[in-house]
Amino acid sequence: MSAKAANAENKTGFFAKVKRYFRDMKGELKKVVWPDKKQVVNNTGIVIVTLIIAAAIICGFDFAITQLVSLFFIGA
Repeated sequence: MSAKAANAENKTGFFAKVKRYFRDMKGELKKVVWPDKKQVVNNTGIVIVTLIIAAAIICGFDFAITQLVSLFFIGA
């Protein structure tokens, strides 16, 4: 077999690569362990509580810095 023929066998077309990609992706998605409803609700609650706490901390820092800056400029 010549080198040119061997090279032609190793090349696959664009659409064949796309088809293989989606076939592999489908196979990987079958391996995923999806969470049940209870787990999703629990994790969502944790995220919302964490966001509220983070927002409160940022709001507190913003308020404190605003007060310090206004004291500095108004006092001058």
